[in-house]
Amino acid sequence: MNLHLNKSVIEPKSSIQITGSKSESNRLLLLQALYPSIKIENVSNSDDSVLMSKALASKDQIVDIHHAGTAMRFLTAYFSTKEGRVTELTGSKRMKERPIAILVDALNQLGADITYKENQGFPPLIIKGKKLTKSKVNLKANVSSQYISALLLIASTLENGLELTLEGEITSVPYIKMTLSLLNQIGIKTTFEENVITIQPKQQSQVDLKQLTVESDWSSASYFYSIVAMSALGTTIKLSSYKQDSLQGDSALAKIYQAFGVTTTYSNNAVTLEKTKDVNQDTNIEFDLKNAPDIAQTISVTAFGLGLSCHLTGLHTLKIKETDRLVALKTEIEKLGGQVAITDNSLTLQKVTKHNANIAIATYNDHRMAMAFAPLALKQDIIIQDYKVVSKSYPTFWDDLAALGFIFSV
Repeated sequence: MNLHLNKSVIEPKSSIQITGSKSESNRLLLLQALYPSIKIENVSNSDDSVLMSKALASKDQIVDIHHAGTAMRFLTAYFSTKEGRVTELTGSKRMKERPIAILVDALNQLGADITYKENQGFPPLIIKGKKLTKSKVNLKANVSSQYISALLLIASTLENGLELTLEGEITSVPYIKMTLSLLNQIGIKTTFEENVITIQPKQQSQVDLKQLTVESDWSSASYFYSIVAMSALGTTIKLSSYKQDSLQGDSALAKIYQAFGVTTTYSNNAVTLEKTKDVNQDTNIEFDLKNAPDIAQTISVTAFGLGLSCHLTGLHTLKIKETDRLVALKTEIEKLGGQVAITDNSLTLQKVTKHNANIAIATYNDHRMAMAFAPLALKQDIIIQDYKVVSKSYPTFWDDLAALGFIFSV
């Protein structure tokens, strides 16, 4: 189903409440399953977090997590520790194309019993839960941080804890630090020195009784940064609930969007985004996003909407997301009249002054494609295909855009 967005002008001053971070929520949901004394507030209402919660509560032998990549990685580790339980962990057609061998190999090195039901190296998985007695494993450091976090989240329940050595340059360090910080908050001791992470074992009865509040999702905030960047000078949007010392890597948005003329002010667990200057048309937007690759789509579309050139690196993990996001970005931006070059690790956008209007944007079962391109309605009419895909991470996205003043119809 398509959503037709008319060229719109938003309210000059607005406020939006954004649901809890999917990244934090899914980590805490798994920790809560391991340590039931933990209480969580402001859990994400995203499809991924709903699926994660249902999967953790399920007693079925077959657990289907559909498109939820984070859940696939985290649950692979979780079910491997469930002694005496056999679980078939499966997902959508795209999920069966997303590699998971690096994580499976690491878990099997720790003593897990995980095999592949269909294609070697890919879901679905047959996981025979057992007690994992080994405590040392090596992992390539430039893989998805979700593989690393999956191991760290179960580590404290292992008899001897975990010593994880990361080989090479580490990708997405903020997401690893997020996991370690959440472990620390419930009383689990960790260290992260050079390329070695250690997690001390912890019994259920020893974990700190905690009520934890999930910070709102910074990835979701990115679309409002894009909206403010493409709006008139003086436009403000207040977003809650956020904090300046965020655990989320995508909080780098506050610094990154200064290049687009957007200023961020923190106050009372909220951020106010304000368009404070227009950007010179000769500006080239250039960032290394190895620690925050999920905001690459938003940044590249913002640059396109403002007629700026853009060069983004650190994007090698985007090829194994819901779709190959680099190819998808190139395809859709070029339909709009842009010129894009991609490598396995980068995206380069040429400056263009003329955009094609009323173009239908394919979303590839990828929530971020739909949300990243939506702000272009501030510049021209645009069509978003399969628009309900946003429910994966942000179910109320279109309601919030309507509240800002966006005009659209199905």
